[in-house]
Amino acid sequence: MTVPDSPAALAALAAIAAALGTNGGIGGATLLVPALVALGMAPVDAAPLGLVAVGGSSLAAASRQLRNNLVHHRLGVSIELPASAGAVVGALLSVGLPDRLLAGVLAGAALVGAVSGLTRTGVRNQPEAAFSGDSGGEWPGTLGGSYELDGAAVPYHARRLAPGLVASSVAGLVAGLSGVGGGFLKTPTLSELMHVPVRVAAATTSFTLGITATAGLAVFAGQGRIDADPAAAVLVGALAGGALGAVVQGRISPPVARRVAASLLVLVAVVVALRAWW
Repeated sequence: MTVPDSPAALAALAAIAAALGTNGGIGGATLLVPALVALGMAPVDAAPLGLVAVGGSSLAAASRQLRNNLVHHRLGVSIELPASAGAVVGALLSVGLPDRLLAGVLAGAALVGAVSGLTRTGVRNQPEAAFSGDSGGEWPGTLGGSYELDGAAVPYHARRLAPGLVASSVAGLVAGLSGVGGGFLKTPTLSELMHVPVRVAAATTSFTLGITATAGLAVFAGQGRIDADPAAAVLVGALAGGALGAVVQGRISPPVARRVAASLLVLVAVVVALRAWW
């Protein structure tokens, strides 16, 4: 029995992928889908399972991320609207694209995100004494806020909103096409393009990925592409892994979180490319 055929193995694989993906803010499906394809599952079957994993890990991580005041709701909704629209379009188109073309898009996008995370050093957003009394969280009515870093308040404000919305729509399109959730594009978009702290970017992305997944899954369900038994196994694993990933996410430094996410993206690109071309 191979991993794709074993419910227990599917659940374990989904848990590992969700824990790593939530911690890096890239979504567990970014790792799960390439792993399933590498183990012999057809991409058209792996994509729905990937979005199930995205929804489960997002739901499991949400409560802790909210308690830690890391999720920016206004910013999340702003980037999620074009992402969800892209996910629907991608899911509708997904059955007609060659596997190799999709693999090339995935690998290239993953490498772009990895390079952006690995080439920047240090912490862009620094603590400021003027905000020492800020309790953390988003500032209502704005795309800014603050979060706690080593006992100090770090203020931030999202920049380059228009390019960020365009990039989010591309992330949603990729999510619908492949089932990877799009977090590996959305987190670098927030962190590197819009200058949102990586902890906030990762938490906001993880929190909103469930909406992207729901949009894509609605189309997959209409296409009859969701198999209940493996989907249930993946959901159970993703719920457990997402909860674990959220615990770890709040305890590591921003540079470490950025390097973890970037390293995972390199792994994703290599696995996808090897599976598609060799």
